[in-house]
Amino acid sequence: MTEPVIFGRNPNFASKELARLWRIPFSNESDPDKVERSLRERIKELNCLYGISQLADRNIHSLEHLLQELVNFLPYSWQYPDVTCARILFKGKTYTGDKYKVTSWRQSSQIYMFHETVGEVAIFYLEECPPSDEGPFMKEERALLDAVAEQIGTTATRISAELDLQEANQQLTLERKALQESNTALRIVLSRIEQEKQEIRRDIKTNVEKVLKPVLQAFSIQLSPIQRKYVEMLQHSLEEITSPFVSQLSSSYNSLTPTEVAICNLIRSGLRTKEIAQMRGISEATVNRHREKIRRKLNVTNKDVNLATFLQSDPIFSRPTVSALSPDHPGSERTSEIL
Repeated sequence: MTEPVIFGRNPNFASKELARLWRIPFSNESDPDKVERSLRERIKELNCLYGISQLADRNIHSLEHLLQELVNFLPYSWQYPDVTCARILFKGKTYTGDKYKVTSWRQSSQIYMFHETVGEVAIFYLEECPPSDEGPFMKEERALLDAVAEQIGTTATRISAELDLQEANQQLTLERKALQESNTALRIVLSRIEQEKQEIRRDIKTNVEKVLKPVLQAFSIQLSPIQRKYVEMLQHSLEEITSPFVSQLSSSYNSLTPTEVAICNLIRSGLRTKEIAQMRGISEATVNRHREKIRRKLNVTNKDVNLATFLQSDPIFSRPTVSALSPDHPGSERTSEIL
């Protein structure tokens, strides 16, 4: 008597999660013809899964080409390939094989991406076939079709992510190139602006030196000593146009008020408190209060430091200045006055 052929024993899994992965149980079929036929079907199913994997690797940049190849490949893995056709619906597009025709002998499975339905894969028999577990389809074919749909969803997700990443990289490359070009253009513009500023300074300085100063010097010869002092102040102010003391002082000591900046300029020129008061039309006490505030803001309070010398010797104000007093002015010997 022939012993029955047993494919194997269904394993006892340690958890229900692992047991769910075992979709097709072993058969206790003893008929050699049926056993051989069943083995042939399993080989076709294995070839189907292997082929899908190969097609996915071959079409890593084209999901449409992959799905079109799949609908022509899948029918060969079903029980009656000569009368089988396939269809894949994916995100509003339809992919069909050469012999495609919708019939009532149908088996389908949903395709998911990120837990959302995006389509389905369906198998049709073009003519009536012997009944089996699911109409004319075997339970093994149901397991195979579900695996195919799952593989399509996984592959589509991977290809979509790779295409998005490539597009993002291309966009970043374009933006980086545009930014580099903008930076280059900006550096050129800034360089031209700086060059133009230097040219303007040179032009102003040339005009002051060659046009205005000679006129002022000729004019000062006819003036009294006290009037000559104002001419020297005017010459000094003209020289500051190309290297302005006032703007340097304002930017370096933001706490100084405009009045204090103006008085700093007069102190730096060598004017005494009385002279500053006369020029600005204020009392000497007011000038002294401004001096105290200026010394406090410049951090030289209670220090044996001459304010005029400090303003002339500070590194940010190291530019030489023209004395605001004439050599023969009666107050010229007292320009070192210390508060």
